[in-house]
Amino acid sequence: MPEQPSMAQFEKLTVPSQGTPIRFENGQPVVASDPIIPFIRGDGTGVDIWPATQQVLDAAVAKAYGGSKRIEWFKVYAGDEACDLYGTYQYLPEDTLEAIRTYGVAIKGPLTTPVGGGIRSLNVALRQIFDLYSCVRPCRYYAGTPSPHRRPQDLDVIVYRENTEDIYMGVEWAADDAVGQELRKHLNEVVIPANGKLGKRQIPEGSGIGIKPVSKHGSQRHIRKAIQHAMRLQGNKRHVTLVHKGNIMKFTEGAFRDWGYELATTEFRDVCITERESWILGNLEKDPSLSVQANARMIEPGYDSLTPEKKSDIDAEVQAVIDSIGRSHGNGRWKDMVLVDDRIADSIFQQIQTRPQEYSILATLNLNGDYISDAAAAMVGGLGMAPGANIGENAAIFEATHGTAPKHAGLDRINPGSVILSGVMMLEFLGWQEAANLITKGLSAAIADKQVTYDLARLMEPQVDPVSCSGFSKAIIQRF
Repeated sequence: MPEQPSMAQFEKLTVPSQGTPIRFENGQPVVASDPIIPFIRGDGTGVDIWPATQQVLDAAVAKAYGGSKRIEWFKVYAGDEACDLYGTYQYLPEDTLEAIRTYGVAIKGPLTTPVGGGIRSLNVALRQIFDLYSCVRPCRYYAGTPSPHRRPQDLDVIVYRENTEDIYMGVEWAADDAVGQELRKHLNEVVIPANGKLGKRQIPEGSGIGIKPVSKHGSQRHIRKAIQHAMRLQGNKRHVTLVHKGNIMKFTEGAFRDWGYELATTEFRDVCITERESWILGNLEKDPSLSVQANARMIEPGYDSLTPEKKSDIDAEVQAVIDSIGRSHGNGRWKDMVLVDDRIADSIFQQIQTRPQEYSILATLNLNGDYISDAAAAMVGGLGMAPGANIGENAAIFEATHGTAPKHAGLDRINPGSVILSGVMMLEFLGWQEAANLITKGLSAAIADKQVTYDLARLMEPQVDPVSCSGFSKAIIQRF
């Protein structure tokens, strides 16, 4: 008999007659062999790409497990399709929220941006409602995919974008908002002067105002997910880079960096090494007779021109690393650990193009992660090949990262790769790696054989005849 939670009550949804809900323990899914998974078809081209995706996922699970595992799909509604069923402005009905709340893991196609109804973005709303604080965006290259980059195969990164804080929290006021102008006046007359370090700075009249909250709790729970992911990787991919603009926004982005290092060197002390610590231990391994001062000179540019006080601080840092982790992390042990470093956000845009092979997991705040994940996706074939997931402690939603492209809807021509690869991420999250590997193999082979949709076909040299959306899914399955 199916294990149906008694508390789930739906107005217009029909729950599958079989299947078992996914539950979460300590942030990890507990998955039966027949999980019930809600799906949102999506607006616009969702009518094409979701059926293609479902066909690929079901075929992979059937082939990998010979019928011993299966997904029980549960259709739920959001976006324009929800308004058709539930009424005007009902873009995100309570039925859908209850289904995700009850069954834990969901997958969705692209959703329209609502007109009216009080919801700015359905994607952002879902992330906030279910506290899906980590947006995970893998960007890797599949051989044969057209790319503007000379060596796209060198890029294989996973962007961990914090989802719930930063300016995307949406705490802002328009320039002509009376409450916002009252806040501006209070900041100018009371808060800024009281700071003592801001001089005579003033927020100009007619300014819109937004607030950028970044908390220690929000930052560390997100970075924790990134480090845990790195621990599952091998070799030089066990690497987390904290991406920030802390040189300018010292108490938000700079704090994100500092809290990341604090987490790595406390909770994950036995499995993490920071970049500076690796330099110190590496220098000592090359020359065991190296003095503390000589080591300090090697890790700190301009050491000899520093004041005596600053030299003393660097010396103390070197000595503290040797004393605290020399035995546990030294003698090359640190090379098998998770390396944690940080980079300025604008620098990362350059470095993922010039030295992409040096990076693995990029842990970012909300806005930076939005830009960087799209830029990385462009290098490996565009958003049509870019999957995404939003993960929290009690739920996970896997999604297309592109828009609805309504002019292509119903034409069976759009690339379903983003949702298919999001399905791969979902299978990996469930622990069904064998099925995930089949899809990755099939998709790679289809692209290599130039069995691709028009968006990729038109960029290939020489150009090739495209296959349809459904044809692409069939090509993938044929190459399992």
